[in-house]
Amino acid sequence: MQTSVQEIPLKIKTFSNAGGSSALFKALGHPLTAPKINSLIKSLSAFERVAVYDPMGQAEEFEALYDISPIKISGVFVQNVADIGKPLLGQNTSPITEFKNTDADVLFITAFDSVRLLAQIQHLLPKGMKVFSFDEARLADEFLTNPRNYLDPLNFATNFVFFREEAGHHTRLVTANYWAGYSPKTVGLWCCMFDKDGKMLAQWNEKLEKSVHTVTLDSAEIRLRLKLPAFCGSLFIHFTGIAGHDVVKYALDTYGDDDTVLSCTHDANSWPADLYAGLPAPKEGHQVLLWVQNSHPCQIPIGGMGLSLMGSDEVVFFDKPIAPFATFALDVSALFPKARWPQQFELHAGRYVVRPRYEVVDPKGRRLMAHTNVERTDLKNDPAIRNLGKVMGKVYILPAPILPIGRFQNFVLPTPMSTCQQDLALTLMIYNSKGQQMGLFPLGKLDRANIKDININSLLAKRSESELPGGFGHVELVYDFAQGGDTDGWLHGLMRYEDTRSGHNTETSFGSHIFNTALVYKNEPQSYAGRPPGLSTRLFLRLGRDENTDTICHLIYPASTPWHAQSETDLLLIDSKGTEILKKTIHIACSGSLLWRYHEMFDKKERDQAGKDAYIIIRDTTCRLFGYHGLMKGEKSFCLDHMFGF
Repeated sequence: MQTSVQEIPLKIKTFSNAGGSSALFKALGHPLTAPKINSLIKSLSAFERVAVYDPMGQAEEFEALYDISPIKISGVFVQNVADIGKPLLGQNTSPITEFKNTDADVLFITAFDSVRLLAQIQHLLPKGMKVFSFDEARLADEFLTNPRNYLDPLNFATNFVFFREEAGHHTRLVTANYWAGYSPKTVGLWCCMFDKDGKMLAQWNEKLEKSVHTVTLDSAEIRLRLKLPAFCGSLFIHFTGIAGHDVVKYALDTYGDDDTVLSCTHDANSWPADLYAGLPAPKEGHQVLLWVQNSHPCQIPIGGMGLSLMGSDEVVFFDKPIAPFATFALDVSALFPKARWPQQFELHAGRYVVRPRYEVVDPKGRRLMAHTNVERTDLKNDPAIRNLGKVMGKVYILPAPILPIGRFQNFVLPTPMSTCQQDLALTLMIYNSKGQQMGLFPLGKLDRANIKDININSLLAKRSESELPGGFGHVELVYDFAQGGDTDGWLHGLMRYEDTRSGHNTETSFGSHIFNTALVYKNEPQSYAGRPPGLSTRLFLRLGRDENTDTICHLIYPASTPWHAQSETDLLLIDSKGTEILKKTIHIACSGSLLWRYHEMFDKKERDQAGKDAYIIIRDTTCRLFGYHGLMKGEKSFCLDHMFGF
């Protein structure tokens, strides 16, 4: 590792709050596109003088993802007059109207859907000149929801999955064909599996029904079905024929031949970011592995990625390259031998990976897996948030479960998640399941480099069992406007839970939102579909696949301003084909929560009727709930992570 390399992120556009996700890097970097692009580069390299026309400003991303040095570029032309004279592909750009003066042998249009673009300049080209474009590398039409607009984000509903099937360790992805709820079109799923070195082991299609049904990809079943060797790498998934939105959400469980191996985590945001945070340092005797999954067809170069301790300017860069689509386990413990929980790391990712996962290995070999989060580089402190409290109450709330304190130790660790957060002035509120506030604990102004974890059990040590029915409740992290500090609306935290019976640990992290108020600030309260405020709930709960594995769910009803006294929450038990088996209605007090188990909420007859691969939709049209889901194997292991909605 080295510290002297200058950070140069990959020059691709990935995501912005204004425009959403970008499809170009997905289109250029698709596993089926990459060999076509390399073939295109080889064809172009056969010519002595190649003119490049970049009407859409996409050449720079093409150069970032591929080695174009074999192409002998004689000139670069643009359409927008604001781009004339700028350096691009080693040339200073010229207006396309000057193309008639070129002596190029061939024209390369760096854009998809080039027919119209070519027609606009055809009169400038010598008769018979050969023309190439990105269209040489298009995916087949069966992959495209909208063939008329290749870069429509709906054409690239893709994501990467950490997928392991080796040495008694397995992975299982569970999601739903939720797009069937938006459109009657037939949704498809194309998959390919890369090994740790980035070699494609297999590609295949999964058959989906036309209902909102469970989609399960189990590493053990796939290895057996496709006759694959053991693997630990990246599963790439591409949903086709979708509608509504292009976000691929899933729950990922890791399990083992030994029942003590169990953890769950969330989907990886499908757009690579500059920075990620929320990576914890290990406790004494523990090991932290950061799983780096290269999400592109280009190599991650030496110095392309690095780590720093939160609050430090010193970045330790990786001193070895990582091959295209390869997976590498970085031992954080070895890289920073003196760092200890509750210290945190920032990952300087250079836009090479989607939201990465990390794995904590305890001294007995038990593993928990969780994910980092995107650290925003585009935010500034928002003084307006301070005044919102006068009309919006608690404003931004980060809700997290308190698991039964008689069995579990509960910890909260605030995590700076934007570069503008130098200090966080926070208050922690504790509520029991009935919505009664158990305590309010000002945390002061927390320095970015020196944030400590909070032991919730210690704060509740003098409380009686009657004050905390069932031993559970929830916490809310909120801004403490009286203390000052930085406020940008991107408040995050990491929650760690330790089972005192089994010794098994789990952790999860998430960010704050504005909940349950008729008022709107920017895009909050967030809405699944349409404009804010989002005042309803539709959460997906995946279930354990056998009677020995129970599902736990912790639903929290936070409110920025007073809302309905109780929720009207339906639990819809649905079989694997999308048929509703039965509905149960529950009620949660405002500012309260409910911790429940599948095997207690639904009896064995009901569970047998739902069958294998059943799931639950949690629906409420009266309020917005925040949910956490997990699995529990008796006294041996458990896991917990936040749920996803659609």
